[in-house]
Amino acid sequence: MDAGGTAGAGEDRGEGGGIRTALAGLTTRGRSFLAAGIAAAICAYVLGQSDLLRVGLLLGVLPLVCVVVLHRTRYRVAGSRRLSPGRVPAGSEARVHLRVDNVSRLPTGLLMLQDRVPYVLGPRPRFVLDRVEPGGRREVSYQVRSDLRGRYPLGPLQLRLTDPFGLCELTRSFSAHDTLTVIPRVEALPPVRLSGEAKGYGEGRQRSLALAGDDDVIPRGYRYGDDLRRVHWRSTARYGELMVRREEQPQRARCTVLLDTRGVAFEGAGPDSSFEWAVSGAASVLVHMLERGFSVRLLTDTGDSVPGEGADGFAGVSQGTAEAAGLMLDTLAVIDHSDGTGLSAAYDTLRGGNEGLLVAFFGDLDEEQAAVAAKMRQRSGGALAFLLDSETWSREPADVPGPTEGSGERLRMLRESGWTAVTVPRGASVEELWRTADHERTTLTSPAGAKAAR
Repeated sequence: MDAGGTAGAGEDRGEGGGIRTALAGLTTRGRSFLAAGIAAAICAYVLGQSDLLRVGLLLGVLPLVCVVVLHRTRYRVAGSRRLSPGRVPAGSEARVHLRVDNVSRLPTGLLMLQDRVPYVLGPRPRFVLDRVEPGGRREVSYQVRSDLRGRYPLGPLQLRLTDPFGLCELTRSFSAHDTLTVIPRVEALPPVRLSGEAKGYGEGRQRSLALAGDDDVIPRGYRYGDDLRRVHWRSTARYGELMVRREEQPQRARCTVLLDTRGVAFEGAGPDSSFEWAVSGAASVLVHMLERGFSVRLLTDTGDSVPGEGADGFAGVSQGTAEAAGLMLDTLAVIDHSDGTGLSAAYDTLRGGNEGLLVAFFGDLDEEQAAVAAKMRQRSGGALAFLLDSETWSREPADVPGPTEGSGERLRMLRESGWTAVTVPRGASVEELWRTADHERTTLTSPAGAKAAR
């Protein structure tokens, strides 16, 4: 997918309309020539040396002539920028294509083209363009890359004019900007059944009304726009008003992805931090569930969500699946730590008992917040938790592995309340833990696992 914007055509005299701006464009060499010329002229006057005066005039006038020439330049140059792609995962590269068109009737001189990019995307690209004929164009490109997700502005595109002696430089800026969106890394997940007998998951999707026959029809009042072929005449005669059959309406399987963004729950920063792993994991699950046809909703600890077209969230396996995934990934691209300290707002947002599958990415949980998370299980058909312990993530790989004592206790509380909960060790992949969670569920729901649990 390509995304880009075009800078409007502008004359290169747009920013340098005044002679003062042109004089300010003198380079170090040009200022040195001008200072040397003035000094030589003063010495020639004091010493009475006419030859030295001619040298001084030459040194002083040359930079001024270059300033006047550049100031009166009448090039009209249009610039454009195109991103390919405009949305890129963290750690991947995007290519930026620049094009310069000479829309005037005069050829240009030597041009220097540079684009403004944030420091995190790499060094500022610069290109030297040879003479561009009237109506001609030049195209160049460069790559940008960021390990940190976010939205990064590109531009404005700048065109630098210089004289053949390098005594004066003038910069012309175009007005248009573009934005590169760096989204979290998304891992492909295997299609495992993590919900067991949970409501609204997998092939066992419920139907709100199953019409077995004419005697089982539950009619409702006629509404404007209803198909007259759905009129139920027996009920119409009984109630004395026009009644229609309710259509069989399949209930789409739902999935809510809960992302804990509390600043107190995570330690460290950077692309290898535990919080970035949680964001990447949430993005992977969102995309995976959309591809499997679920109605997906993204929820944070503050109770904010990206609901999509309805209260159930974005619908998968439809024409808008890619758009829905893009919107959620754009949201995750700029998500940051919240100032909250609890999960009560997220608990209140969850509807009672019919949430479908709940997939949560928790940071550090104290006893109180672990109890709130345990109660969330009652408001979902199935619940899967990834528990990140910041202390294990702050250790070096050579340190003793495994969760801390506090993390182990929180894990036990979640499992006892019905969660399928797994800890997230440092460096683990989302796909690996996704399979581990499926294995945990299978072990707990099997007869042998049930006996062991007792």
